[in-house]
Amino acid sequence: MTLSFLSIALFAASFIAFVISGICGGGASFILLPLLGLFLPVTQIPAAISLGSLTSSISRLAIFKKNVRWDIVGYFVPTALPAVWLGAKFITLINPLFMQLTIGVFLAINLPMMFVPFDGARTMAKGSSKFTIAIIGFATGFLSGLTGAVGLLFNRFYLTRGLSKEEIIATRAANELLLHILKLALYAFFGLVTIKSVSVGLVVAFTAIISSLLMKPILRAISEKFFRKIGITAMVSLGCFMLFNSIDLLISRDNLALKLVDVENGFETKVSYRQQAFSVEFEYDEGFETEHTINFSDLSDRLQNQVAYLKKDADKVILEEVYGFSKHYVEVNLYHGNKLTEFELK
Repeated sequence: MTLSFLSIALFAASFIAFVISGICGGGASFILLPLLGLFLPVTQIPAAISLGSLTSSISRLAIFKKNVRWDIVGYFVPTALPAVWLGAKFITLINPLFMQLTIGVFLAINLPMMFVPFDGARTMAKGSSKFTIAIIGFATGFLSGLTGAVGLLFNRFYLTRGLSKEEIIATRAANELLLHILKLALYAFFGLVTIKSVSVGLVVAFTAIISSLLMKPILRAISEKFFRKIGITAMVSLGCFMLFNSIDLLISRDNLALKLVDVENGFETKVSYRQQAFSVEFEYDEGFETEHTINFSDLSDRLQNQVAYLKKDADKVILEEVYGFSKHYVEVNLYHGNKLTEFELK
């Protein structure tokens, strides 16, 4: 695909994503995440998304400023702002696929809400405490700093406050405005803002403005019931997609595998990821044990000397740290051809 075709695709997809996010109550950023990966490295995507989302928040706030619920904003923003720094700090430390998997599960478990009657959905948790709003603000800030997007992730929070569709859009925009500004400043401080990420972000920002101008007539044309149903459906659908997509990528790209094998006097569940392995073993006479592979450098000097002595003629050595009820030791697996010899070091 040529760069010009990708640019047109980005413009079209961004416009559609922000229109959909207006109707669904959020989600444009999550829709754009895969597409932006064609233009930018993973660590620069949050900056481009935040630039577009900032512009979207400003334009929506300008259009729906009379509908902002400042009583929610006042307790949401103060805890969200410091959490943004924490999330941005973790960008390079967390595997994005595991984050996608976690978000997918979080969204998919909203499935029961699809079957809640409309009146119940409006009144449920309407009088939630200020503390709850503050906690939601912190979680939103952290995940927003980490991914550059939260959109649909906390859609349930807005849909269960008893707000009108205009109030949801306006209050969300007010809550997220300062978050996006702070995120961009932090991304720049951490060296994650480049000329390319800004140029891509400006394309996204331009489409966000156009979509915001269309929001009022679109909202007038749909009912409160339809607005909530489409928001919940979007949450669950995106959650299922992210869940299955992340599992597929973890299996194909990072060699994630899960096996259940029989062992003497019990059974063992093994999870392998990249070059690492983790297992839970159950023996009828000794109970549960957990094992995970470790490196030689993780051992103490005393254990390193013991392993060095044991592995002299071994073709392959695998070290595992084992935890069980009232026990903790290192298991040394030595392979001589097809023969395995095990030692326990404490």
